[in-house]
Amino acid sequence: MRLPTVRRRSLPAAAAGGLVAVSAALAVTVALLSGGHDAPGGLLSGQARAVVTASATGPGAAGPGLAGATPTRLVVPDVIASVPGGVSAADLARIRRLGGVRAVLPVDGARIAVNGRWLTVLAAPAAALRPWTPPATAASQRTWSALAGGQLVTTAAAAGQARLAAGGRYPVAAAVRARITDGGTALLGVSGVDGVVSQAEGARLGLVRNVAVLVNAPTVSVAALVSQVRAVLRAGARVIGLVPDTVSTRLPVDRTVPAGRPTSYLELFHASAVMYCPGLSWTVLAAIGQIESGDGQNMGPSTAGALGPMQFLPSTWKIWGIDAFGETGPPDVMDPFDAVPSAARLLCADGAATGSQALRQAVFDYNHASWYVEEVLTLAAEYAAEY
Repeated sequence: MRLPTVRRRSLPAAAAGGLVAVSAALAVTVALLSGGHDAPGGLLSGQARAVVTASATGPGAAGPGLAGATPTRLVVPDVIASVPGGVSAADLARIRRLGGVRAVLPVDGARIAVNGRWLTVLAAPAAALRPWTPPATAASQRTWSALAGGQLVTTAAAAGQARLAAGGRYPVAAAVRARITDGGTALLGVSGVDGVVSQAEGARLGLVRNVAVLVNAPTVSVAALVSQVRAVLRAGARVIGLVPDTVSTRLPVDRTVPAGRPTSYLELFHASAVMYCPGLSWTVLAAIGQIESGDGQNMGPSTAGALGPMQFLPSTWKIWGIDAFGETGPPDVMDPFDAVPSAARLLCADGAATGSQALRQAVFDYNHASWYVEEVLTLAAEYAAEY
């Protein structure tokens, strides 16, 4: 992504120029939680496990005996679009009215100098931005507290480039000259974007308003969505699809039996896959849990009558519901310690552990929609990249 450079007293000219180009597709998540884009690592091993467990910021809201902090269901960005001069309110309204569009996020942004180094910085309301970020970032209360406090959150690479340290105060050359506090690093998930600030802080610095927009439309093919968004925007629009129409089923499988009772949804997904469906990637359970209930934040009933963190229909639960992880009494669809392993058991019976087309069919059987299969696999790939 290439944004206009905003220098002091030059905002009107920069705003008129708008977004030069979206130079790269959104890399939804390309780094492991432990840092390093190409670093190998097993599931939740080493530094990654320490971050998730010690900080209690694994994905998901708190369930019985589970820690978690993700505030809402995550949103998979399917398309990013920009037009010269910024995306207008009329543009946004037209995009929102497109068939299949479920969520739209306009973002402000510019290239600004932080501590003498040019960084590409985006801004949006924190509550609106949070669900669009990679799972580990969405779950990090530290990150969102920093943004709420007017601080700058950057990628690790950008922090190194600009010689930033968490808590430090640094000069900024933007539409105004100012100083900003570094709020630490996080995965941002956008190729070419170095940092984010709150919308209020972005306005103070003079970032270009509505420089681009992210669009989520899981029921529409990415190619069709790109064409539809391009058709409603003004001349010079740049629209890029961010995910393939068909997502790979190649996901990591960990067969290491965990010790002890899970203490977060992340650990629960891992343990359930290993113990109740060997060969199934834990990331599939994580994606289903997020999409179905926001990891226990919307327990239903759904319009179809589905219940619990994994949204089982009562008739299906009677067949597949089990007690697990030391739970006693009748299996409880509302209890994640029963619901998640039951979902693993159901998927396994459908052949999910064999991968490839069988995995696709098992996910389709879980929720009969082709878009749902692609959404699950896309989000599963995000978990795989991070953890």
